[in-house]
Amino acid sequence: MHNAVQQSPAADKASVGWGMAELSRRAYIEDMSRAFVKEQDDEFVEEWPDRPISPHPNDVTEAGLAQIEQALEKARAEVAAAQAEGDRNELARAKRDMRYWMARQASAHVVRPSTDHSVVHFASKVTIMRDDGRQQTFRIVGEDEADVSKGSISHVAPLARSLLGKKVGDTVPAGKGSAEIVSIE
Repeated sequence: MHNAVQQSPAADKASVGWGMAELSRRAYIEDMSRAFVKEQDDEFVEEWPDRPISPHPNDVTEAGLAQIEQALEKARAEVAAAQAEGDRNELARAKRDMRYWMARQASAHVVRPSTDHSVVHFASKVTIMRDDGRQQTFRIVGEDEADVSKGSISHVAPLARSLLGKKVGDTVPAGKGSAEIVSIE
């Protein structure tokens, strides 16, 4: 009985003119290029962590509620666009944002501006004079609508908390110093 030795495909190719060095180089390139194939990337989508929801009451002005609703609509549009494009990572991010804005909309409590300007309330516009001579005006609003560059601060900010319930002429802590309330609107 004759024992036949089976040759490898590489040996077969070597016998038709390819040298072993060339075969080794081609095998290396084939293996290397497989590393760049996105076979498993399509199956794996990193979960985006949920945006933290504040433990404070979600008091908002009417404008603040409108901003939340606009942000929710934008998130819904981003979800639809990501689904249409098949972009699973962007879809995960957009769904995370949509969950956040849905929770903020569901927990929103619209607080109407008070007509009583004798004390500081939520939605009041307050002007203070800091002990360094700077005069600043802020409107006390909800967390999602607060923007110091536009003159609004969150009702849970330390300055806002110190202002709430105070009257014109009262002094409150403000940063490292203090401030006197000059006017309330």
